[in-house]
Amino acid sequence: MSDGFLQPRTDESSEPFWRYCADGELRIQACNSCGRRRMPPRPMCPWCHSLETRWDLMSGAGRVWSFVIVHPPLLAAYAAIAPYNVVVVELDADPTIRLLGNLVTDPSGGWDAIDHDPIEIGEAVQVTFDAGSTTSDDEPLPRWVRVTAPLR
Repeated sequence: MSDGFLQPRTDESSEPFWRYCADGELRIQACNSCGRRRMPPRPMCPWCHSLETRWDLMSGAGRVWSFVIVHPPLLAAYAAIAPYNVVVVELDADPTIRLLGNLVTDPSGGWDAIDHDPIEIGEAVQVTFDAGSTTSDDEPLPRWVRVTAPLR
């Protein structure tokens, strides 16, 4: 389903990320030689230049590192859901990895269902996936829900 929404772009390096998302798993590409994780995925490790990769399963726990409330949207397709939030989440398992997504009330919650005023930098979140409420029927996007109990 396009309807004017932006769609994930996949290539040989990023395809596994989207496949794992479709399976409900958050996996991050890592170098099989030096062990450092990287996002976005790419064929060569930028640190040791190895071509050997693996995909580390992540817990999906993280913290809001930054956010923005989008209104009005730049693209017409997003007008019906504006205002909506976009959060940058720093993963607890590897703070060098930051992912974009939306903070939602529950896995099937709409982009515009969150009250935007209380979003706070540093608040605990957990990844969730729901293909039925994303911009793509084929590739669920990582989205985030609040965690009420401390993660650490």
